Amino acid sequence: MMNVVRCSSENRIVVGIGEMALCDEENREIVTFSLGSCLGISIYDPVMKVGGMLHVLLPDSTIQKDRAAVNPLMFVDTGVPRLFRAAYSMGAVKENIIVKVAGGADMRGARNIFNIGERNFQSLQNILRRNNVNIHKQEVGGSISRTMNLNIATGKVSINSPGMQNRFL
Repeated sequence: MMNVVRCSSENRIVVGIGEMALCDEENREIVTFSLGSCLGISIYDPVMKVGGMLHVLLPDSTIQKDRAAVNPLMFVDTGVPRLFRAAYSMGAVKENIIVKVAGGADMRGARNIFNIGERNFQSLQNILRRNNVNIHKQEVGGSISRTMNLNIATGKVSINSPGMQNRFL
């Protein structure tokens, strides 16, 4: 079942794999953990102070239609449009949205013939390009796991990974 979290009573809203969260309350933070080949995609409208985050696992829902029917948020091609539509329903405006992305790593090394992290990022770029949306900042690739945090009050996104704390996108 698709998991969409809107602002909760918690100050920190955790987004799991195949989940997204949106919020318009300034004292909140959205966070997702363990971004390896997965992508964490944050969007933020600084005028309306609406932010959201999506944690996608795979690039293309057409390969696993049954799984996509149960949870379209697991896939870049079906999850990203839902993230944007949900933000628009909360008052976000396309022209204001700032997109930041983390993850897309190659966690298996050079022998990984599937290149899921790279394919996830390529799929995201294609969708955004078709919709005239730019990625403002990114930290993708490599071979490290990342944690991504979005501060709703400021729109700042911080990235943490083993040995490298609090980098801002």
